[in-house]
Amino acid sequence: MSTTEKPAVVIGSGFGGLAAAIRLRVMGHPVVVLEAADQPGGRARVFEENGFTFDAGPTVITAPYLFEELFEMCGRDYRDYFELVPVDPFYRVCFDDGSTFDYVGEEDRLLDQIRQFNPDDVDGYKRMVQHAKEIFEVGYLGLADKPFSKFGDMAKIIPDLVQLRAYKSVYGLVKNYIKDDRLRQVFTFEPLLVGGNPFRVPGIYLLIHWLERKWGVHFAMGGTTAIVKGMVQLLEELGVEVRMRSAVEQIEVDDHGVAEAVTLQSGERIDCRFVVSNADPATVYTRLVPADKRRKHTDRSVDRKKYSMSLFVGYFGTKKTYPELAHHTILLGPRYKELLTDIFDRKVLADDFSLYLHAPTRTDPSLAPPGHECFYVLSPVPNQRSGIDWSQRADEYMDRILTHLDKTHLPGLKDNLVTQMSVDPRYFEVGLRSYAGAAFGPEPVLTQSAWFRFHNESEDVKGLYFVGAGTHPGAGVPGVLSTAKVMERVVPRPDMPIPLPDAGTGIAARKAG
Repeated sequence: MSTTEKPAVVIGSGFGGLAAAIRLRVMGHPVVVLEAADQPGGRARVFEENGFTFDAGPTVITAPYLFEELFEMCGRDYRDYFELVPVDPFYRVCFDDGSTFDYVGEEDRLLDQIRQFNPDDVDGYKRMVQHAKEIFEVGYLGLADKPFSKFGDMAKIIPDLVQLRAYKSVYGLVKNYIKDDRLRQVFTFEPLLVGGNPFRVPGIYLLIHWLERKWGVHFAMGGTTAIVKGMVQLLEELGVEVRMRSAVEQIEVDDHGVAEAVTLQSGERIDCRFVVSNADPATVYTRLVPADKRRKHTDRSVDRKKYSMSLFVGYFGTKKTYPELAHHTILLGPRYKELLTDIFDRKVLADDFSLYLHAPTRTDPSLAPPGHECFYVLSPVPNQRSGIDWSQRADEYMDRILTHLDKTHLPGLKDNLVTQMSVDPRYFEVGLRSYAGAAFGPEPVLTQSAWFRFHNESEDVKGLYFVGAGTHPGAGVPGVLSTAKVMERVVPRPDMPIPLPDAGTGIAARKAG
């Protein structure tokens, strides 16, 4: 590998940052990764309490080939670093009326359950999944690893998206095929996993359904943190330093509009060839890049964007086991669209909720002491623009969730609790430095997707690039890993100069190649 004097600096060690660092090192760049927290992983960090191991963030692993190709680039096999095992069912969806639906990958089993809910929806589902496959071919295989630096990049694919009706909402597409209201919920909740409201997220996100059907849903033995540890180990083997407790205070931009260094909160200054940020783009622009160096992403323009919902996540361990539970359970409340309106639009904390319950000890008992269980329960809530005072509401909200679980799916829960903790929008806003406490960056509506999302290559600062949930293609583990593939297409090669901004515009035209 060739080297240059100054390293590429990667800000943040989430999946996007770690994947970017691996790709940059394979390209031949010297790399340093700077992480503000005391452990790597970003949202995928881990909490350990009283012998229980809790994944803090993503727990659903799809498209495992993305890890496979990342390690193969380095002549490694990811299986030597961590183990992925399939989960069956993908999700168990439980409705307020007591009915359940096991969302699985095998079509015969899936169709049998659809038939039990509504026989007339079997043919509709077959047509819906064909539509999802067509969207997947265009929207994922064709676009997920392509940069959208110019509007022309997007204009090329608009005819295909129009033909596929991908401009309609996911719910709007699904309801054309599925008539049973409960099945409509089963096949539209997935955009919530990437921060989108299924009633307005564009239909291109229907591809998630086929992505899961195609590659399955997996779990990393030892928890998602095992993947993080494996990627950090690989980087160490490649000679890349991953530094903890190294929060970046500012990205220094020279008189030509080029990123030349980063300054840490400790006062240390690191000269760099360029910067790849895994941090939230909205926060980077408004807090790390001086205002006089930004013409497009001003504080006002950043603030005008719509941001995704936030999350309340409770972690708890029990001295009782619940072997009848599925690994992933979606607990839908009495309201669907109305609850999402409360979260995304009214920004109020509703009296009811829908929950995602993660029981990792169903697959890996080692995450809890013998005879115990560990759980993660997630409730979508409004972001910090709601004005909710979580210092006053968090304990009460956690108790409400535990009481609900005790009365429904986890009988005897409150009498068998060993440990509990929670995070709320304050954690996303302060701990993860996410703008407005949004858990997934900008809300993935049509006008904030692809070219309209924060670009992977900054328009304001040359030598500043973005990976992670806030940039194209977006949130979710496959999306975030794909942002690093996009980055690889737009950063300079080790032997290429970083182009200077065009005279008169302050915006650079990157050399082809």
